[in-house]
Amino acid sequence: MVDRTAVLRARATIGDRLPRTPLLSSRTLGAGLKCELFQRTGSFKARGALNRISGLTSEERARGVIATSAGNHAQAVAYAAAVEGVDALVVMWQGASEQKIAATRGYGAEVDLTPSGPAAAFERLAELQAGTGRVLVHPFDDPLVAAGAGTVGLELLEDAPDADAVIVPVGGGGLLTGLVAAIGDRVRVIAVEPELSPAFHRAVEAGHPVTVEPRSIADGLNAPFAGRLAVESCAALERVLVSEDELEDAFRFLYERAKLACEPAGAAGVAAVLAGKVEAARPVVVVTGGNVAPHTASGILARA
Repeated sequence: MVDRTAVLRARATIGDRLPRTPLLSSRTLGAGLKCELFQRTGSFKARGALNRISGLTSEERARGVIATSAGNHAQAVAYAAAVEGVDALVVMWQGASEQKIAATRGYGAEVDLTPSGPAAAFERLAELQAGTGRVLVHPFDDPLVAAGAGTVGLELLEDAPDADAVIVPVGGGGLLTGLVAAIGDRVRVIAVEPELSPAFHRAVEAGHPVTVEPRSIADGLNAPFAGRLAVESCAALERVLVSEDELEDAFRFLYERAKLACEPAGAAGVAAVLAGKVEAARPVVVVTGGNVAPHTASGILARA
């Protein structure tokens, strides 16, 4: 489990190596926007990756790290490994965003594109980890990764102490786990997933992680399963599912009205608010993921 103490330790570990992201206000939406798309590498993922890799022993550093991701965690691990002087291998998959693949390589990581999709990527990850002895930096089901993500919550409530709800996009559940640990006893936390990528929703229904086939345009939320940490610590939370049309409406709203060029995954929380699926007087929505491919953005905007 992850607790507030672990999140506070993560903030001390990260220090001033990552920027504090702004909290903007949208009068039209009636909500605050915690802009994690402005974080290093374009998402909150840098927080967890840096917290995890900073804690490696000298022996683990010599072995290098390995991770799998559709792109945002991949970039975060590549970035954090470069900062810490550690070799990184990242498993992505065929059809992943070319922009995210290029950025991951740009930070210095080796990229394996053998898998055909998210589920196959985790199989390939296990194979490569066993063969190389590298240290796994899990994208969401790791206490140090989740604690690093939870530092978003510390900043959020410092900037919006009167918030009565925090609305969080969910893929594998690492950010959700960290936020609940950091501020779950202080404010209502609401989990939002795409209807076509409901890994956390299905896991809560089953009482344990289950495999799904994610197909959402919000590729940053297309986890093939939710983490056990999220299921164990967040099962009692309110859960909201949003449609692909609602995601696209929210994407256009953020682009046109808030001037935020986020990726579809980053718009999930706003989608829930715009669709009337969340009721709160002073909500704050976490907007995370600023690595949208130009053709994806132009396609959504053209469908207005």
